[in-house]
Amino acid sequence: MDPKLTEVSQFFERFKAAFVRHDFDTCSRLLSQLKVLLTQFRSLPPLFEGTPNAIHELSLARDIYEHAVILSVKIEDQDAFERDFFQLKPYYTDVGNLLPPSPQEYPILGLNLLRLLVQNRIAEFHTELELLSSTALENPCIKHAVELEQSFMEGAYNRVLSARQKVPHETYVYFMDLLAKTVRDEIAGCSEKAYDYLSINDARQMLLFSSDQELLEYIKEVLNLDHPEWEMKNSSVFFQKAKESAPCKEIPSLQLINQTLSYARELERIV
Repeated sequence: MDPKLTEVSQFFERFKAAFVRHDFDTCSRLLSQLKVLLTQFRSLPPLFEGTPNAIHELSLARDIYEHAVILSVKIEDQDAFERDFFQLKPYYTDVGNLLPPSPQEYPILGLNLLRLLVQNRIAEFHTELELLSSTALENPCIKHAVELEQSFMEGAYNRVLSARQKVPHETYVYFMDLLAKTVRDEIAGCSEKAYDYLSINDARQMLLFSSDQELLEYIKEVLNLDHPEWEMKNSSVFFQKAKESAPCKEIPSLQLINQTLSYARELERIV
């Protein structure tokens, strides 16, 4: 075997051993070294040169980047996830026909869709979805992300939160927890605009918590940071300060009417 290939394989075995024992600091250090070593292989993107060991090198590199993506989830680093995913993606799209299918491909593609949904990057979510094959769309990992997006857009937040109990892959739990926070923050923002106050019981049902204790922890740990105008008194949550602090914007109705009439006149002239 090529000495460079042997060196990378040995480093990767050390990486996997550290990964199994959850030594993620060692994994991160070894991953940086592995990425540097991979630059020695001219068969990898963007060169794609036909070297004697090209298939072995491509397969090894794909495996390394797949582990890198999973590691970024384990250490809860979304920026690292995005970098590693885009380094991995060419191995699925550009050389997928040269390599045997990877069992991690669909779980990782689904993870990326879930990340885009958590970050509210809906346009990119649909762009990535359009690039997937019909076979991929039937995979449970991809269908899970698609169904979540549909529930989120429909405002069926109870379905979004209950979906955490049936994730298709263990790595999805991290993004599902983030999505649950996104959903509750969305409900909280709407609630303070729609109501002057809510009782603890109503707020618990509105924010889809199973107990009052969970609601109180959410208010103390999250809402006090994002919504300092909220008040807790007499077993109720009051939003009046939030309404007073929010800028009042009047709708320029006369201006909008004039613009609409102007457009109508211009359309008549064109016709």
